[in-house]
Amino acid sequence: MVYTKKSPALLIIGFLLLVWGWLNANGSLDNLQSSLQKSAYSDYVKVNEKYQAELRVATEQAQSDGKPAPTMKKPHSKFDQEKEFQTQFCYIFGGAFTILGLVVLASKPKSGNVDYYLSTVPGMAFILLIACVVRWVLDPMFTNWGKAVQDAGTLSWDFAKIFNLNYVVMGILAGIVIVNVFKIPEWAANGVRTARLFLKTGVILLGALYSAAELAQLGALSVIMIGFFVLGSVWLVLIMGRRMKSPNSMTGVLSAGLGVCGVSATVAASPVVQAKSGEIAYTIGTILLWGVGCMFLFPTVGHILHMGPVQFGAWAGTGILNSAQVAGAALAFDPHGIDTLKVAEIFNITRVLFLPIIVLWLAAWFVKHEEGAKKVNLKQVVIAKFPLFVLGFIAMFALSSTGVFAPPGHYQGKYFSGAEVKEDKLLKPKEVRALEAELPKMRNAEETKALQDLVANRKLTSREQDNTLKAVAKIEGLDGVAAGAIANASKAAWHDSKIIKAFRDWLAWLFAFGLIGLGMQITAASIKQAGGKPLIIGSVVGTLKAVGSLIVVLMFVREFV
Repeated sequence: MVYTKKSPALLIIGFLLLVWGWLNANGSLDNLQSSLQKSAYSDYVKVNEKYQAELRVATEQAQSDGKPAPTMKKPHSKFDQEKEFQTQFCYIFGGAFTILGLVVLASKPKSGNVDYYLSTVPGMAFILLIACVVRWVLDPMFTNWGKAVQDAGTLSWDFAKIFNLNYVVMGILAGIVIVNVFKIPEWAANGVRTARLFLKTGVILLGALYSAAELAQLGALSVIMIGFFVLGSVWLVLIMGRRMKSPNSMTGVLSAGLGVCGVSATVAASPVVQAKSGEIAYTIGTILLWGVGCMFLFPTVGHILHMGPVQFGAWAGTGILNSAQVAGAALAFDPHGIDTLKVAEIFNITRVLFLPIIVLWLAAWFVKHEEGAKKVNLKQVVIAKFPLFVLGFIAMFALSSTGVFAPPGHYQGKYFSGAEVKEDKLLKPKEVRALEAELPKMRNAEETKALQDLVANRKLTSREQDNTLKAVAKIEGLDGVAAGAIANASKAAWHDSKIIKAFRDWLAWLFAFGLIGLGMQITAASIKQAGGKPLIIGSVVGTLKAVGSLIVVLMFVREFV
């Protein structure tokens, strides 16, 4: 059988990418890019103004000394980096697609492996083109729109952030619209089926973002609470699903989404339980719908019950299903501070760290139930049927814990190192003087010594000092310049692991690609076939989780946190 369809589509997609790269390279898209990448462009303007001022001073000095004009290397801003990335990305993939597009048109396909793999390229190029539009145009456009509406006072919150109008959600929606309204082109059908492979690869890399050291830093209470409610939610969904005779694949993927961290857990667990596209869609829809409701309901209940930042943060981080809505609820509860958000994210991250355990559990559960009532040897099952991508996730998690990708003790790829603080990041004389003036306000010897060391070194030298001075920065009446100096010193002492940063970049593209392709496999008919059982199960388990975690928080969190 011949799979490759003769079509100029691949050649056209390659040409479009090359044109975008070329226009970026020669600056023709600078006006458009500046309107889309507002934050990066603002940084570019500041960097350029500083460079021009320094060059002017250096040139004037050289002229007065009778020396030739100096040459200064122009700094590289985030705006420049984004333009260069888009240019290189388009040249590489656009060039490859153009060459393969010519091959498709010029050759006569013959049945075999070469024909099959070549037939997947047009569909992959189609998805990648959509991913570029979503990531480079729609995502920043909605981000800017949400902020503009909030800044104008039309809404008191950023609707684009709250409703997840980012490249992930818009990518899925784009795929769903294409398959249900325009249909998948015949030449792209084979490539669309590769979406799950990219999702699995993304899940493997996801393991590198966490380390065992993080778990030790998060606190015993968050581990106990999250462990109870995560495991309890998964167990309850599995029980209800069996009682309601829901398909094992539907029950399995729903348990992960409701129990762990929403969409990410749904994507991670779906290959393990062989979930269909419609089942994944129904799970994501149930979770997002529930999460949006909780995001508005939780803050109202929190204020009625006079909950503090710690209590509300613990409740939101435990009871809200989707990670994005956890942050939204925390900010809605306390829009002028970050204390609530910090606590909520501690609990949320602890929840995400349970993902490998849940995936292992679901893998064993699914295989056992697919084999019927017959007993199976779990050891043999794991060896024979355990998905390789899950082993890859666990391997990356283990490597991350040993410090292969970042120094041991890193926090999602960030690690503390005073020795790596660059000269231009040291505190300025004005900041040092402001800190010296605040020494009499210190409340104990530990705070005094921490501040004295910061003044002497002009940088932070240990995590303990960082933690102490974060408390100092909250002292009522502390000078604003001094508080800002402490924040700047802390920011300078924390560094991103270059490897994990690269993993994050690749993850974004892998998930964008995979989820767009997944959306293209979600038809209206498949969603209708899923039935209303997932929504019933989700509502029951979500309600029990929210109410149960609220009771635990009100009874115990005030005493132990």
